[in-house]
Amino acid sequence: MAPTVLELAHWSTWAVCAVVKLPQLAAVLAAGSARGVSVGSVLLELAGFLVFLRYQIYYGYPLQTYLEYPIIIAQDVILLLLILRFSGNMKQALFYAVTFWGGWYVLTLRKWIIDLAMNLCTFISAASKLAQLRCLWQTKDSGQVSALTWTRIFTTVMTTNDLAVLIRFIIMLILNIWVTATILHYRKIKKTD
Repeated sequence: MAPTVLELAHWSTWAVCAVVKLPQLAAVLAAGSARGVSVGSVLLELAGFLVFLRYQIYYGYPLQTYLEYPIIIAQDVILLLLILRFSGNMKQALFYAVTFWGGWYVLTLRKWIIDLAMNLCTFISAASKLAQLRCLWQTKDSGQVSALTWTRIFTTVMTTNDLAVLIRFIIMLILNIWVTATILHYRKIKKTD
């Protein structure tokens, strides 16, 4: 039986997400520096991903609609640890771990908490992108930031039709394009110098 367009979209999303942060991780490791990578951006992105994953699980959405999130979260955790290591702040790792673990638990204490968190998740994720843009503008260096981006709009519409999730993906697509354009702009400027 041939895979459907929806199945191909899921598989392509998983494939991209399996490697989405690898170029950035490799660049940070090779440089021995996290210059140009905003720790605030990574923390906000991680918080947004954790809320989104918890929301998907809470409402019993099909695994294929959120399978990439544990993969991306693991990559973000590694990136955060590298940033903390190269900035000499490894002691903060335990604090962040406890905070995120506690947040994971608190999110599902009441239905209204997870619903509110999901609505705020879009703003948290948007703040993550804006924090990265601010870092890029301040340093004028794309440094070790990855320009790879993706979207889940099609699979969300076809599988869950959840408006909050769809709005989040559309806003994140727009901000990812903005971040990518900024990264490419600073890479172009750096090459001409």
